[in-house]
Amino acid sequence: MSKIKELKEEPYSLKKAASYSIGQIINNASYQTFSLLVFTFYFTIVGLNVILITIAFMIWSVWNSINDPLLGSLSDKTHTKWGRRYPYIMISIVPLAIVMFLLFTPPVSLGIKDQIPNFIYFLIIIMVFEFFYSMFDVNLIALFPELFITEEERTSANAVRMTVYLITLIITFGLPTIFIPDFSNPKYLTQYHIFGIFIAALIILAGVCFLKFSPKEKAEFRDEYKNIQSFKETFKICVKNKTFMRYLPAEMGMWYVIGVTTTIIVLYGKFVLGIGEGETIYIALMLAIGFISTAIFMNVLWKPVVRKIGTRKSWMISVFIWILVISPFMFIQDRFQGIIVLFFFGIGLSGPIYIIDLILSDIIDEDEVNTGTRREAGYYGVKAFFYKLSTVFVFLTIGLVFTNIGWAVYEPEKVTSEVIFGLRALMFIFPAIALVISLLVMYIYPLHGEKLAIVKQKLQKIHEEKRSRL
Repeated sequence: MSKIKELKEEPYSLKKAASYSIGQIINNASYQTFSLLVFTFYFTIVGLNVILITIAFMIWSVWNSINDPLLGSLSDKTHTKWGRRYPYIMISIVPLAIVMFLLFTPPVSLGIKDQIPNFIYFLIIIMVFEFFYSMFDVNLIALFPELFITEEERTSANAVRMTVYLITLIITFGLPTIFIPDFSNPKYLTQYHIFGIFIAALIILAGVCFLKFSPKEKAEFRDEYKNIQSFKETFKICVKNKTFMRYLPAEMGMWYVIGVTTTIIVLYGKFVLGIGEGETIYIALMLAIGFISTAIFMNVLWKPVVRKIGTRKSWMISVFIWILVISPFMFIQDRFQGIIVLFFFGIGLSGPIYIIDLILSDIIDEDEVNTGTRREAGYYGVKAFFYKLSTVFVFLTIGLVFTNIGWAVYEPEKVTSEVIFGLRALMFIFPAIALVISLLVMYIYPLHGEKLAIVKQKLQKIHEEKRSRL
């Protein structure tokens, strides 16, 4: 055992779960900043036509869907004294921090206002961002089912992880309001630059803390790389897994809703709810209330509900609630009503957010029982291939709506009733359709009840055999 000191096993503890959860700071500081601000920045500050933005995001989504499974497969096949995941996490942190600054320094920063140079820069920088973000995220997520094996460990660690996730999410959404008085006013371009520097520094600091304090990979999985097939074979294995493929559309629907609402909330807040210059704090407050609510209901409601009735039924109930609570987006008029709606928004969101990794961990367990090999990063990567394709639908939806309501180019002085309806539809009608699909898909999800219990029993014996060979 001394020969594998770097991979020694640690028992579950709150400290172990919390130290692993430091990674959520990096995750949120990068991707949530990207989700909240990048569309608004390039549409309103840089002045790109929404059609060009849609084209760029569609190309990015295709790249995104290929990038993740490739990195996942590469990670599964890696063998170092630090394990399979940590080398990629270490490599990705500094480049990701640098890219976070570069996202907000397009050619318009140098006085170049032509559409094509800014479009090319936008396309390249979002693809570079996605490469380094995925390198970090795929490996961070793949650590979860390796570090926390039993259902009890996973539910406890997941509650800690998602609480940290939601707290840092609130902070991440609040930070831009300190630096940028109006997210859609071109005169605040310099403030975007300053904010980019701050986020880059935050990522590096959190990265140092994660690498220093996070738990190490388990010893019994150190030789898993020997059994990992090529990316092509891994992809085939994953897509042939009927349980996995039946689950994917449900998660795609969830991410579609999150993608649309976080992208549009800035413009919805300004033009529907009347949030003006110097009041961006209300955008942050709405989001903060929503995610505080998510954190509360995730722990006090969905954690005990999942333990009592399982992941499948809990998902279906939470998604049904989610559909109901977003309906007021069609008629609310001011920021205070927005805060109330976002609070109830958290009741629905908290269920799927809490459950997603529990379900995928079960699917990975079932695959290990069937094949003898754990391929976490492969499954997370292939899952990302499909659910990140939902981003195509996010920006295709936004592009089509904006084009049809006469808002292909940002013109704040030309906000018609059609623009208001379009923004409302993007916050409710399209998300509701996606959630109905998610609910129906989860209804036919097969890995639950007695079938899941049998998988857990077989898995325990497999892990005992692997530990006996150390």
